[in-house]
Amino acid sequence: MATVNPSWGYTLHLPHDPRAPGIARTTLAAHGLGELTPTAELLAAELLANAHLHTTGPYALRILSREPGRLRVGVWDGDWRVPAGFREGRPGDGDVPPGDAEGGRGLHLVRACADAVGVSVLRELGASKGGKLLWAECRRDDMAGKRH
Repeated sequence: MATVNPSWGYTLHLPHDPRAPGIARTTLAAHGLGELTPTAELLAAELLANAHLHTTGPYALRILSREPGRLRVGVWDGDWRVPAGFREGRPGDGDVPPGDAEGGRGLHLVRACADAVGVSVLRELGASKGGKLLWAECRRDDMAGKRH
C-alpha cells in the first residue's frame, strides 16, 4: 500500500504570461487544500501578478507544505529588486495608493491576508538563476497557536 508523505512541494515554471494566476489557482484547487484554498489562491495570484507587471522575464510558482494545515506560496522572478511592499517592516499608510488608483494594492493585500511573508534575494548566480523569491504563508485557523 502506498503512503503519502505529509511534506510536499511543487515548482511550476511559467512564461511571462497574464494567464499565470489562473494556472496557479487551478493547481492549488486541484490539491484539495480545503479552507486554505481561497487564501492560497489569492496569495499566489497577487504574487504572480506582481511578477508579471514588474518584470520582463519568466517566473516560477513554488508551493510548499511541510506540515498539515500550513502552506507556503512563493513566486520567483529574475529581478533581484525587492518591491516596497516586501521591504523590512510593514509598509506605512503612506505607501498605500489613493482609493481611486487602479493598482498598487496587491502586495499590501498579500501582507494583510498571509500569516507570514518574506523575501529571499538571490544575487549570486550559481545553482540559482539569481533574482528573488517573494513568499507568503497561510495556516488553518486551528493552527493559530503554532504561529510565530
